[in-house]
Amino acid sequence: MRIIDLSHTIESGMPVFPGTEPPVIEPATSIAEDGFLENKIIMYSHTGTHIDAPAHMLKDGLTLDRFPIDKFLGKAAIIDLSNVQGKEIAQKDLVRYEPLLATIDFLILKTGWSRYWGTDSYFQGHPALTVEGAEWLSGFPLKGVGTDAISIDSMDSKDFAVHYAFFAKDWIIIENLTNLDLINDNSFIFSCLPLKTGNADGSPTRAVAIINQ
Repeated sequence: MRIIDLSHTIESGMPVFPGTEPPVIEPATSIAEDGFLENKIIMYSHTGTHIDAPAHMLKDGLTLDRFPIDKFLGKAAIIDLSNVQGKEIAQKDLVRYEPLLATIDFLILKTGWSRYWGTDSYFQGHPALTVEGAEWLSGFPLKGVGTDAISIDSMDSKDFAVHYAFFAKDWIIIENLTNLDLINDNSFIFSCLPLKTGNADGSPTRAVAIINQ
């Protein structure tokens, strides 16, 4: 069995969605003075590689803690959309994967944008689903969808319609994935366990791919 880490490291000064604050991680105690080391961590719930719950945007949407634990684990597949024309991922780019979509729990969209992590380019022009594409995808019985970009919507979206299309189906959305180039298998087990916090609109996750060899 091989396990591939699909998560960015959470650290002070890391990239965050524009308008939010980066995490602050600082020592609260020290071994020299207190006999033990403990850090204080202050961060938003959508920091780094993270999960969006329906409650992130829907007034009465489900929070992560209201889902059964198996919501965050299942069979997954990656589709490579890094060469999509015009930066829009439309239904026509997805229909050939219809047989695959009937056999998985999670669809991972590989845009190639994780290569820009830590630069200004990460926040500009990543390939993103159209509303039509998202609504077509939402017709499949998936648990969630992930992307290696900052958002499942385009950065110039004002209404976050792609988020809403998936949240209406009680899907979770996993954003800021990385290391997708290390996965060559057609399908694998995907795990994205969140922190167990109450009323969780979102949570950082240590997302991994588990590949049987």
